[in-house]
Amino acid sequence: MLYDLYRQHPVVTTDSRQCPAGSIFIALKGDNFDGNRFAAQALDKGCAVAVVSDRNVVDDYVAGGGQPGRMVLVPDTLQAFKDLAREHRRQFDIPVIGITGTNGKTTTKELIHAVLAERYRVMATEGNFNNDVGVPKTLLRLSAEHDIAVVEMGASHPGDIATLAQTAEPTCGLITNVGKAHLLGFGSFEGVVRTKGELYDYLASRTDGAHIFVNADNPHLMPIVPTGVSTTCYTHNAGATQHRVCGEVVACDPLLRLRWRMNDEGGAGEWHAVDTHLIGSYNLDNVLAAVTVGLHFGVTPEQICHAVENYTPSNNRSQLTTTEHNHLIVDAYNANPTSMEAALQNFELMAVQPKMAILGAMRELGDSGPAEHQRMVERLQSSHFDQVWLVGGEFDSIDCPFRKFADVEQVKAAIADCRPEGYYILIKGSNSTRLYQLPELL
Repeated sequence: MLYDLYRQHPVVTTDSRQCPAGSIFIALKGDNFDGNRFAAQALDKGCAVAVVSDRNVVDDYVAGGGQPGRMVLVPDTLQAFKDLAREHRRQFDIPVIGITGTNGKTTTKELIHAVLAERYRVMATEGNFNNDVGVPKTLLRLSAEHDIAVVEMGASHPGDIATLAQTAEPTCGLITNVGKAHLLGFGSFEGVVRTKGELYDYLASRTDGAHIFVNADNPHLMPIVPTGVSTTCYTHNAGATQHRVCGEVVACDPLLRLRWRMNDEGGAGEWHAVDTHLIGSYNLDNVLAAVTVGLHFGVTPEQICHAVENYTPSNNRSQLTTTEHNHLIVDAYNANPTSMEAALQNFELMAVQPKMAILGAMRELGDSGPAEHQRMVERLQSSHFDQVWLVGGEFDSIDCPFRKFADVEQVKAAIADCRPEGYYILIKGSNSTRLYQLPELL
């Protein structure tokens, strides 16, 4: 029934402040908000239909003279939203690539989008719309003009990826990696692996065939790849010929330069050199993933190289920005022990001077938080950076020689008092530390 309404009103909003004429308003409900309270207002603003889960809202609307048919009562509006999106996705017999992972999933998604766009009309997740609200919004953007879809899936609790996969029904899947993130929700690193592996579980359950792209070098992913599912591997072992794609870092000075080649039954193919706009050797795996997916769907090596070379990162991920005063390496969207170690290691290897690190706390680590922040500080003490600023109360009890700040506001005040000049500055921390506010000041 709801999809029949959607056919008549093919625009959906979940924000009562944005109510296009003739659209459907879905009254989502969370711990700190209840969209049911704004359903009547959404109808007054122009929505044709409101989907609600509170019978009293419907009764009050009708008692006030409203048309009964303009409010649709469902047990769970979020589930109704997911069901609507899944039904819409089923209208399109096209490949849908599901992407998840602890680190790199957004960059990998963007790279895959860029590569596939060389040949196809691609619909991909915008920004980081990768949760149980963002994925349905993404799927509802599908139209007859699309040849292929790339859907990013995030998770912070067991079962999240299974739920998103059941909504998006991907035909292919890729897990970038697994690491120590959201341990408060997952409970343990093993919980992270199991949850990300739910994408593999879904693909294994498909009866019409599925395909998995996997990093052959990842010791946590290879053992959980299900048997019987078509699989393509990539590796950063440049001498390997048994996997479809291999590659290696040529330089990071500071931008990543790499080369890759395609292997097939005839043996190793020719090397392809690529100069990227990415910071960090850790992005090699993200590029190789995009190369592998592109080859699988018939994108030529020349087209792949063109796409990767012309991709420019955004959203505070692996960005190199040169200002009037400093060179900034901005990776301030998120941070966990795995991604922090990769960023620090890459920064150490960069042949630039002087170096400064402004590092925010790593959030949602649960009981592991204190030990992980202690380990991070100990790691920094052997890094020999010229300056280190630590941001967040998580560092208060740790004895170290570095300058500490309670929050980003204190950092901003310090910059206003005496701005660093002439540095290469790594800026990394969990999004909630708001270090993304600093680049414009540096």
